[in-house]
Amino acid sequence: MVRRRVASFGYAFQGVWSALKTEVHLQFHAAATVVVLGLGLYLGLERWEWVAVAVAIGAVWSAELVNTAVETIVNLVSPEYHPLAGRAKDVAAGAVLVMAVAALVVGLLIFGPKVWALLA
Repeated sequence: MVRRRVASFGYAFQGVWSALKTEVHLQFHAAATVVVLGLGLYLGLERWEWVAVAVAIGAVWSAELVNTAVETIVNLVSPEYHPLAGRAKDVAAGAVLVMAVAALVVGLLIFGPKVWALLA
């Protein structure tokens, strides 16, 4: 049982790595994650701010991974164009957009005042 649990983590990491290698948007999110983490360290975020940033980052990554899974499944079951397949892919992409905008708002609320204070 322990081996199966360990293997399932391996498969999950393999899935993240596979998506990271092939999905341009996920690569963008990875770069943004590095920048945000570096900026957070530089600005000395408080614990609650780190919590908000971590949740936002995790939510965007999760949405992007689910979007990738939806697109992959839709492409498998509907290799030819079908309006419902297109709709499923558009809605999944929309979920990523909504979460990315929410994460941007979190970032502006947390980093905005700190960056503004440095510039002023």
